[in-house]
Amino acid sequence: MTDWALAVDIGGTKLAAARVRRDGTVQVRAQRPTPENGDAETVWDALAGLLADVVADDRPDLVGVGCGGPMRWPAGEVSPLNLHAWRDFPLRARLGQCYPGARVRVHNDAVAMTAGEHWRGAGRGTRNFLGMVVSTGVGGGVVCDGRLANGSSGNAGHIGHVVVDADGPACMCGGHGCLEAVARGPAVVAWAVAQGWTGNADGPALVDAARAGDPICLAALTRAGRAIGVAVASVAAVLDLDAAAVGGGLANAGDLLLGPATAAFERHAGLDFVQRCRLVPAELGADAGLVGAAALVFDEASYWPAGAD
Repeated sequence: MTDWALAVDIGGTKLAAARVRRDGTVQVRAQRPTPENGDAETVWDALAGLLADVVADDRPDLVGVGCGGPMRWPAGEVSPLNLHAWRDFPLRARLGQCYPGARVRVHNDAVAMTAGEHWRGAGRGTRNFLGMVVSTGVGGGVVCDGRLANGSSGNAGHIGHVVVDADGPACMCGGHGCLEAVARGPAVVAWAVAQGWTGNADGPALVDAARAGDPICLAALTRAGRAIGVAVASVAAVLDLDAAAVGGGLANAGDLLLGPATAAFERHAGLDFVQRCRLVPAELGADAGLVGAAALVFDEASYWPAGAD
């Protein structure tokens, strides 16, 4: 068996792949834009070409994938909300056909990020850990007693739909006041625009404006951070967490987001065991999904349930 895994991170804007070694080292990394137009096979052809560049003349024995959901898990039939060309696309089966005999595992991209941060990042050494991605959406995953929690359908840890404001804004899930409805990047930008911000309406521009002292953008990030802190305090009370790590594009705001999140967490974490939880930034950056995809196949005792193959 090779000492590296083919790790894949599939999103609505980019496809990324790499060889990841057993120590978590990322090698031969490559990426390309996700095709905006075309059918399911157009996207598959783009992915297959990317993987061929990474694999070259070798054949992987292990293939781990993080992909946007929802999906049928563990079958790996994916219908990413941000990749409309794939609906019930048999990703795991297609990869198995591409690499006969390889062990192929597909999970939600936020779950893969959680596995990566627990395996080699901010959650190293913890037994009970929450990973959170705050980007175009808000997703997450949970490690309980040293093992990735999957739930009945593979969706355990979806912190984006913890309610942080019962009378809050409508969420795409059909509910109201979900963390995702308040803290996902587009929602933060939309709130700032509604308050009168006239800058370039995207997340990076909002963060730049906040760093320059724009009061509306600062307020938008504070509002999102407080919602994150409330959600983490709630989950920590349920799961008795050691740590929670926040990553994703909006988390690049650093203390402008995590400062209010920490303050809100401390305000709402009333019980001693909840206060023990550390709220920290994720450590692996853009490679977290790739490292986590590799963890799915390298450390099955922690990140893949027996019998799920």
